[in-house]
Amino acid sequence: MKKIMFNDKYGLTQAVLEGRKTQTRRIVYTQNGFVVFDGEDFQLKKLDNGQALLTLCNNRFKTAHYKIGETIAIAQKYEDLIKNDDFYRLCGKNGMPLECIKYERGCNNKMFVRADLMPHHIRITNIRVERLQDIREEDCLKEGIWRDDNVGLEGTTYWYHGLANSSFRTAKEAYAALIDKISGKGTWESNPWVFVYNFYLVK
Repeated sequence: MKKIMFNDKYGLTQAVLEGRKTQTRRIVYTQNGFVVFDGEDFQLKKLDNGQALLTLCNNRFKTAHYKIGETIAIAQKYEDLIKNDDFYRLCGKNGMPLECIKYERGCNNKMFVRADLMPHHIRITNIRVERLQDIREEDCLKEGIWRDDNVGLEGTTYWYHGLANSSFRTAKEAYAALIDKISGKGTWESNPWVFVYNFYLVK
């Protein structure tokens, strides 16, 4: 089983677990590291096995990391699962002695956790490709942006977890700020192609 990581600093793992985040965008990188495919034609094929295959005009191709219908483990640090009964059950089932957990790299770094020990999962329902800035307002909410209608004279505002002392007038503005926090300053402005994954939390 594969695993997927969501940003904890900005509350995205929690948003997935609460069912508020049901979409994620992952930048399409070429082999030489370029992010933006200016002037290139491409075609997205969805194969019978659920794989999404992005074919570029010069016969290069890039496959999506996840497949439609695939169940994926949500990566969480072991120390964050210390009170989760399913985590302890999976440790016993998959040969991870409980007394050894605190010595594992995954204890405080979810990059190193084992997928088979993760108690929470998502299932991919659709994959598409688009430019980052083509995200729709309603999709920003699916990405974990909060909407607040109870803000007095300001009207509706949008924000994300970890935002300090400001909010945004549109969900898209909030998402643009968030993606620059997560992927690096200038990501929104560079407008890369992204794989868009729709998913739901597996109960």
